[in-house]
Amino acid sequence: MKATIRAAWNQHSFEKAFPLKPPSLNVDEVRRVIAKLPRVPLAHLPTPLEEAPRFARRIEGPRVFLKRDDCTGMLMGGNKTRHNEFLLADALQKKADMLVWGAGIQSNNCRQTAAACAKLGLECHLYLTRTTHNDDIQGNLLLDHLMGAHVHVVDVPMGPAMDDLLLAKAEEFRKAGRRPYVWDRVTGRPLAAVSYVLCLAEIAEGLQRHGVEPSAVYCAAAGATGAGLALGRAILGLPWRVRLISPIRWPWDTPADLAEVANQSAAILGLPHRLTAKDIDIRDDYIGPNYGVVTPGGREALDLLARTEGILLDPAYTSKAMAGLIDDVRQGRVEHDKPLVFLHTGGTPAVFAYRDELMGASSGIH
Repeated sequence: MKATIRAAWNQHSFEKAFPLKPPSLNVDEVRRVIAKLPRVPLAHLPTPLEEAPRFARRIEGPRVFLKRDDCTGMLMGGNKTRHNEFLLADALQKKADMLVWGAGIQSNNCRQTAAACAKLGLECHLYLTRTTHNDDIQGNLLLDHLMGAHVHVVDVPMGPAMDDLLLAKAEEFRKAGRRPYVWDRVTGRPLAAVSYVLCLAEIAEGLQRHGVEPSAVYCAAAGATGAGLALGRAILGLPWRVRLISPIRWPWDTPADLAEVANQSAAILGLPHRLTAKDIDIRDDYIGPNYGVVTPGGREALDLLARTEGILLDPAYTSKAMAGLIDDVRQGRVEHDKPLVFLHTGGTPAVFAYRDELMGASSGIH
């Protein structure tokens, strides 16, 4: 895989010297290209694309459609189930007998991965940092335990330090005779991003059935999901924007990082499409003081969607992305005659871990 990526970057250098815009692919062509990659079926696909008319009227905006990736299945769903169809296929192809994974203690990623490992018979070791939330056994953390994952609570912050810890733990297991598959920023994210090229193709197909063309798709993303959506837009030649609302501030240049991931994904697929940081529309205005902290805008968004459509957002990710969509509507930054699409990436179990914050701060909506 790393050799493939190195070869891709040699190709990328050539294309930078002789830039030509590659032709767009249609949805069927995208599916045929991606079908060449190893993949294990985990998700309930395609997920629904449904309109939210009462919500749209409440925010006095254009029509709003929800892409329900909270309905991907695999232990209450979410975007990581799409990722794992490719990542765990890679793990099985490499004869792995266990996974080494890590993130915040209320990680939606780890919850879905623990479930997928249970389904596929892979031992799952999760290294979860308590720096993002307390370690009460509830929400996603409770589900990790119920799935039989080996849970290790650590004080290492998310980011490069967590990456280093996971690689070190994987090496320990390897020396003990195991065959670990470890989350690796270099090889893991481009594979995961491929799944959201497919998701954007699903969205395009669904919108065509509804007979509408949106002005933008909104999503809480600052990693593989966002990179895949941005690449999908380029491959499919879509005129609408992909607006990423970052839930976290990484210690690197996020637009450049996502462009790099997208380009590595394109290389894996053997496609010539390439992005730069300028092609990544991402904002960090709605994070609040820190990752995972409930914000007034996020709380309002959570209440609005719940009380108009009966659909839950989560406090750390999707509520903040929806706050961005609402703010764009209120500030007149969207076209009123074109619909908006909100990609709901899941996170429902995390709501229970935020009981005190959600019940202790009223949004004023009745």
